[in-house]
Amino acid sequence: MEHRPLGRTGVSVSKLCLGTMMFGAWGTADHDESIRIIHAALDAGISFLDTADVYSAGESELIVGKALKGRRDEIVLATKAYMPVGDDTDPNRRGSSRRWLTEAVENSLRRLGTDRIDLYQVHRPTPETDLEETLSTLTDLQRAGKIRAFGHSTYPASLIVQAQWVSDDRHLGRFRSEQPPYSLLTRGIESEVLPAAATYGMGVIPYSPLAGGWLSGRWRAGADAVSPTSPARQRLADRFDLSLPENQRKLAATEAFAQLADEAGITLIELAIAFVANHPAVTAPIIGPRTMEQLESQLTAAEVTLSADVLDRIDAINPPGVNINPADGGWPNPTLLPAALRR
Repeated sequence: MEHRPLGRTGVSVSKLCLGTMMFGAWGTADHDESIRIIHAALDAGISFLDTADVYSAGESELIVGKALKGRRDEIVLATKAYMPVGDDTDPNRRGSSRRWLTEAVENSLRRLGTDRIDLYQVHRPTPETDLEETLSTLTDLQRAGKIRAFGHSTYPASLIVQAQWVSDDRHLGRFRSEQPPYSLLTRGIESEVLPAAATYGMGVIPYSPLAGGWLSGRWRAGADAVSPTSPARQRLADRFDLSLPENQRKLAATEAFAQLADEAGITLIELAIAFVANHPAVTAPIIGPRTMEQLESQLTAAEVTLSADVLDRIDAINPPGVNINPADGGWPNPTLLPAALRR
């Protein structure tokens, strides 16, 4: 499989990244089957693996740790922290404070069964925490050898720029990657996030190239509505409720993309993943299979090249920079929530 540079870290990773959110109680509960899927991905040439402490309350990291025994050095291993793990209600056991990150990284190292994390990511923006607090903590963890590089997920362009400025001004390590949502249906990051990441030489690891299953073929016009079945996706009902007009627009666009894929002689899944991988600012889309069949259907996208004509037709269906449903954007800006607008 083709390898690409992870920003300016000097590290190269496979063109596709294996995401493990669906391994554990949120998806495939059978550990042996999850490990079998991970090994199949590694054998197919994937060298980049992404997980998070919140996935199945740490169970995903435990599964990944089991799967990587004897193969750890083959992999660029990424995980994330920020969200409360499991049913923990302690407000200090979440976020990106020094207090929490120094504990969270040790928890992840233990579950993963490793002595270092190649890419440690802040899972969501934390406007309540000073950037210097977060960056100084991550820099110390990097200097201690516990993490090799660090990044963030769903940061808006303004925060990406601000964080890079703080790193320069305070002589701290800098964020080396961004993990945003990106798909045929969710193109908002093309406006500012991808250009900002390219400007600072950051790796970009988009999640949900299949738009939470919308582009897997599960949602088609005329078919019975399919509700999300995993606990992770049941929390995101506004992205799947077909009574909402924005999701009806997604359904229409999905149908058009499916027709385009047929005419191009590829599957809708291949079209969706190849589109995300095609952007010059993107390092590696994250694929998140729950079954071996899903893995096999997604791996083939690594060999697909989209013609200029196909890319033009994609733009005609959903123009550059447009999220058809704003709820798919990843991080809702708290300053725009109704409570914040009550002057």
